Formats: sequence, C-alpha cells, structure tokens
Amino acid sequence: MRATRALGALLAAGLALVVSAGPALAHNVLVDSSPKKDAQVETGPTELKLVFDQQVQAADLVNTVTLTGPGSTRWPVGKPVVENTTVTVPVEGPLGAAGEYTIAFRILSADGHPVGDKLSFRLTKDGPGVPLAGSKPSSTSAQPDTGQVTAIAGRQAEPGEGMPVWPWLVGAAVVLGVGVVVALRFSRAPNTRD
Repeated sequence: MRATRALGALLAAGLALVVSAGPALAHNVLVDSSPKKDAQVETGPTELKLVFDQQVQAADLVNTVTLTGPGSTRWPVGKPVVENTTVTVPVEGPLGAAGEYTIAFRILSADGHPVGDKLSFRLTKDGPGVPLAGSKPSSTSAQPDTGQVTAIAGRQAEPGEGMPVWPWLVGAAVVLGVGVVVALRFSRAPNTRD
C-alpha cells in the first residue's frame, strides 16, 4: 500500500514537471501584426505593430525592428515601444518604390531569451519616400522582384542558446521510469510460504 502511494506521488510529480516545463521554457511567438504577413497595401504604414502570445520584456539593447524594401534598401523606423504583449515602431516617413518590404524583429522573450523572425508585406503603389542614407538600391533593384527576402544578421537566437524543452522531457521520463521500477519492486508482497 505504501509503495502504491509512493508511485502515485512520483507519477504526479513527474506529470507536474512535464506540464509546467513547457510554458516556462517557451519563447514568445508572433500572433498578429500590422501590416499583416503577406498583406498588399497601397500606401506605406505609419507604424509597425507586432503582437506576441506572451509579454515582451522591455530591453532597449535587445528589442530591435528594421524595415527593408526592394533592392535591400533600409527604411527609417523609430525606437520600439513595448507595452505588455505588443511592440510598436513608428515608420519615420513615407515608403518609396512599390515591391516587397520586410519587417525583421528581435525581442526579449518572456523567458529572458532573445527571439527574432521576419515577415513581409507588399507595397502596390510607389510612394515618395527616400531610403536611409547609405542604403543604395543594389544593381538587382531594376530586376523584377522575385520575392526573395534579405536575411538580417543576428535576427534570431542561435541554436543552443537558452534551454530547450527536450532535456526536461527526457529527465521526466527517466524519473518516472525509475519510480515505476522502484514501486514495482517494493510493492510485491513478501513470500509468506514456508
């Protein structure tokens, strides 16, 4: 009877470990944006808005948002403003040439690890804007837009950065396995035959 209670307690503890480890170690995930991913817009946005599934930590050195346009041109944006699960960034001026624009972001996740990603939208009409100085269109800008996205260095947490979930799951399985073996071994009734 005592072994059965011990097994039950061990199973409950293992289940609690597995269930609680997931959310505690999960990184923020983008759930909404403005403009939306793959949106077609006639005029450039005045603000970029990113909404995440968990609170974003305010961290000026980590939280960054960039806007890249056709021909790898960079467009001026302001400082990211964090409010709970939402990051907003003003676009400082109108956009220019029609084509694909990419929003790349890096934020400090609720679990303390930086995460990043990118999403694109398409400007369907030319605007009067001028890209950042030193952000000259490449020689391929006259080519039709192929939909390729320019990668932004350092935008994502590197593999191995932070604690992945799988070691917790393996550890919980080992603890449960050992608990079952111990409980079964000690729950057998002693041999009472003489």
